[in-house]
Amino acid sequence: QVQFVESGGGLVQPGGSLRLSCGASGNIISIVGMGWYRQAPGKQRELVAVIFSESSTNYADSVKGRFTISRGNNKNTVYLQMNSLKPEDTAVYYCNSAPPRSSNWGQGTQVTVSS
Repeated sequence: QVQFVESGGGLVQPGGSLRLSCGASGNIISIVGMGWYRQAPGKQRELVAVIFSESSTNYADSVKGRFTISRGNNKNTVYLQMNSLKPEDTAVYYCNSAPPRSSNWGQGTQVTVSS
């Protein structure tokens, strides 16, 4: 079992920025890739960004050029820098391994983009 704790969400205006953080603990020896996922009300959870190394990252088309995923000096931490936020980015954001394990979903952190 792996535990993920997300933080950094909040309410921002369109065009604003947020930096999300995620810490992982537990049985993490098998984790190679890490990802950020989000789920908007009434929608399915979707992949936002994944990172396997500093030079190996991928993003959903909807966030390319605006979001940046990165690992901390502690490889068990991952960040998501979100710039130029849009109302469509409103969702609960989660971190998990890539690919994700269903048992590892945490509470997530709410991001609300609204004027």
